[in-house]
Amino acid sequence: MGFVTLLSFVSRFYRLPEPPHVCWDETHFGKMGSYYINRTFFFDVHPPLGKMLIGLAGYLSGYDGTFPFQKPGDRYEQHNYMGMRGFCAFLGSCLVPFAYLTVLELSKSLPAALLTAFILIFDTGCITLSQYILLDPILMFFLMGAVLSMVKCNSCADRPFSASWWLWLSLTGVNLAGAMGVKFVGLFVVLLVGLNTIYDLWDLLGNLSLSLVMFGKHFLARVLCLILLPLTLYVAMFAVHFAVLNKSGPGDGFFSSAFQSQLIGNNLHNVSIPEHLAYGSVVTMKNLRMAGGYLHSHWHLYPEGVGARQQQVTAYLHKDLNNLWIIKKHDSDTADLLDSSSPVEFVRHGDVIRLEHKE
Repeated sequence: MGFVTLLSFVSRFYRLPEPPHVCWDETHFGKMGSYYINRTFFFDVHPPLGKMLIGLAGYLSGYDGTFPFQKPGDRYEQHNYMGMRGFCAFLGSCLVPFAYLTVLELSKSLPAALLTAFILIFDTGCITLSQYILLDPILMFFLMGAVLSMVKCNSCADRPFSASWWLWLSLTGVNLAGAMGVKFVGLFVVLLVGLNTIYDLWDLLGNLSLSLVMFGKHFLARVLCLILLPLTLYVAMFAVHFAVLNKSGPGDGFFSSAFQSQLIGNNLHNVSIPEHLAYGSVVTMKNLRMAGGYLHSHWHLYPEGVGARQQQVTAYLHKDLNNLWIIKKHDSDTADLLDSSSPVEFVRHGDVIRLEHKE
């Protein structure tokens, strides 16, 4: 165990600083780690845990979050990137002892466990993925941790509700939350653990020497550790995510105006928004679906033969001056509406209005 663990760490940490420039998807995940350090709000398709851990590793190792991570090949120069790479390499190195222990527990065969460990130690793909600032080693750490915890919990089946049984069952739930919190592909290990749990409970239900009360305790223990605990941790990740990212950033436009008003530095931050909409107002309109776009127009015309050769009107996900529209009556001109001497008139339900692109 010690020998294969040592080999794993040596192979993952060997020449870790090389190359001293941005590699592959470090462009994305290093940048997102910087966002957390700077507390700048952003939007990403993956859940937040992996990026938060990368940001935390950078912060604890002295990285100040100032490197732009613009494109692969940009040199790190004096910026301290080793903490983030080292964190990923550490988690990637843990995969070998996890696999060794899992196979040893399943097979009770030392040669089988050693073979498994060596396959992973000398796998070029595993080494490569572990040496850069990526989500993959973090995801694989939680995936394999969940499988190991599940197997260890199964081995404690002859002494249910013991300290070791509760420990491994709880760790299974923690690792499930971790896997889902890094990438949604973690749901596959949730499926694996779920099928194992169903098989386990079915086996217990068929045990005629077990009372229904005791079976109920087994069922509730699994609900607590494998459903409620992971869900609580998963929601807590987002609570931390939104608490840390309190400054305006590139992800603002994906969210509602009410949400944007809570971000420091956003043009909507703490502004007073009138309750009613008046003619002549300049507004933006956004689809309220998830990642919905703003109503948007720009100088490009529709192609020949399509309509009256007017400007294209479309939806756009980002904040932009071309998202601004003036609310007009269908039979009035903008100049009249913006005259300070004319009385304010509100748009009422059922009114026919005209939208004019402000730009």
